[in-house]
Amino acid sequence: MSADRPVTVAVDTDVCCAMGRCAATAPGLFDQDPDTGTVILLDATPPPELHDAARLCAELCPCQAITVTET
Repeated sequence: MSADRPVTVAVDTDVCCAMGRCAATAPGLFDQDPDTGTVILLDATPPPELHDAARLCAELCPCQAITVTET
């Protein structure tokens, strides 16, 4: 994926296992629900400087709850 092209980030809260890796790795993109611990997506179309962090979070997610798509 090219850093020059926009990306869209999506999360599947139904498969999220609340590990919190995403929120710890990219707090500008992800947070955790205070009651369930599941992922909260803060920015579905992040700026280019957060594209690599979004991709890393998708790779690190043990539940594969994060998808990054080049648009």
